[in-house]
Amino acid sequence: MIKPIMKDILFLGQKCQPATKEDLYIENDLRDTLQAHKDRCVGMAANMIGYKKRIIIVSAGFVDMILINPEIVGRSGEYETEEGCLSLDGVRKTKRYRDIEVKFLNESFEEKRQKFSGFIAQNIQHQCDHLEGIII
Repeated sequence: MIKPIMKDILFLGQKCQPATKEDLYIENDLRDTLQAHKDRCVGMAANMIGYKKRIIIVSAGFVDMILINPEIVGRSGEYETEEGCLSLDGVRKTKRYRDIEVKFLNESFEEKRQKFSGFIAQNIQHQCDHLEGIII
């Protein structure tokens, strides 16, 4: 289901709770809502559509990846950039890392560790900030 984009800063400023298997239905709403905003959005956190759960979706070009309970466990190559967000107007400066390593659960609830670089790493960092209640 396509959900409205949350713009309430008080809601978005709260930390999200760990996701469980019972929360997997959120994945479909994330996919549908991201698809509806594909022209100006490359990723989304569950709290952006009203769920305070630790689930994100990121566009990896030809495929959208769901990461459940993601945790950035390694990072290198700090840089400054500007980012926009569907939940906010305009762009803001932020610090990111070129290379990250993420521990997460996949859609089958299997634990994974994966390294990401470049734009997808930036996207994951942005979405993980959302889960922590950090808004650019």
